[in-house]
Amino acid sequence: MKKPVFTGSGTALVTPFRNGIINYKRLSEYIDFQYDSGTSAIIICGTTGECAALSAAEHDALIEFATEYNAGRMKVIAGVGGNNTALCLAHAENALKCGADGLLMVTPYYNKTNQSGLIRHFLTVADAIELPLILYNVPSRTGMTIRPETYAVLAEHPNINGVKEASGDFTLISNLLCTCGELWVWSGNDDNTLPMMALGAAGVISVASNLVPGAVAELCHLCLSGDFGAAQLLNRQYFPLFRALFVDVNPIPVKAAMEMAGMDPGAARLPLGRLSQSDYLHLTEVMQKYGLMKK
Repeated sequence: MKKPVFTGSGTALVTPFRNGIINYKRLSEYIDFQYDSGTSAIIICGTTGECAALSAAEHDALIEFATEYNAGRMKVIAGVGGNNTALCLAHAENALKCGADGLLMVTPYYNKTNQSGLIRHFLTVADAIELPLILYNVPSRTGMTIRPETYAVLAEHPNINGVKEASGDFTLISNLLCTCGELWVWSGNDDNTLPMMALGAAGVISVASNLVPGAVAELCHLCLSGDFGAAQLLNRQYFPLFRALFVDVNPIPVKAAMEMAGMDPGAARLPLGRLSQSDYLHLTEVMQKYGLMKK
C-alpha cells in the first residue's frame, strides 16, 4: 500500500499580490499561520493560487520560496497541472529540485483530451519525476473527467499517489475508493469533506482553510479518529462559510474574504474579476457571523 503524501487538512494557498507583483512577505505570514493552526500540507500554485495567471518564472519562484521558507514544517505540494504536458514536466522538475514533497496535476483544460491521451499526459510526469503525484479531477473547471477505468490504469503506477476529487460525483468517488485501493483520495471541495472522509478519504485540499485553518484541521482530525458525531456538528457550524466562499469563481470569494479579515491578499489577476455587490454583501454577512471581520 502506498503511503499518502499527507493526511488531514491541506490548504490550497492563495498567491498574494501587491501592485500586481507577488507579495512574498504576505506569503511567509500565510505559511506561518497554516503551520501554527495544525495544517498538514500546503499546496502552492494550485487553482486557488491562480496558477493559470502566473508566468513560468513566477511559478517556479513560488515553489522555491515556499519549500525553502516552510523548511520541512508541513508537506509542500507543488501544483504542476496545465494543458501543456511539456510545461507540466518542466514545473515538476523544478519542484523536485526545490525539495517539494509531492505534485498536484489537474486534467488538461480547453484542449481537452481523450482518456488515452489523459493517461499519457499523467504518465509523462509520473515516469520522469520521483515524487508522489496527486491527480486532480475537477470537471466543472476543465470540461473533462477521469473515468473509473482510467483511474484503474493510473493506480498501478508507483509514483501516482492519489487524487484530489472535486467532481461531486459520489458514485464515482465510491467506486474509486472501492476498486483502486492503491490510490488515496482527498476531497477537493470543503462542503464534501465530511461525507468523503466517511467513505474513506484521507483528508481535504481546502480553500476555506486559508481563513479558518484550525477548524478545517480539526474537522479532518475528528474524521480520521472516527468521531463522526463531533465532525457532523463542526461541519454544520462551518457549512455556511464553506458555501459562501464559492458564491463566485474561486479564488475571487476567498481573496475578498481574506481582505475583509485584514490578511491583505491583493486582488486576483485578470481575467478574474471582483465580486458583484450582492455577493459581496452576502459574504460580508457570513464573515460577520463567524467573527472574521477585521476589527
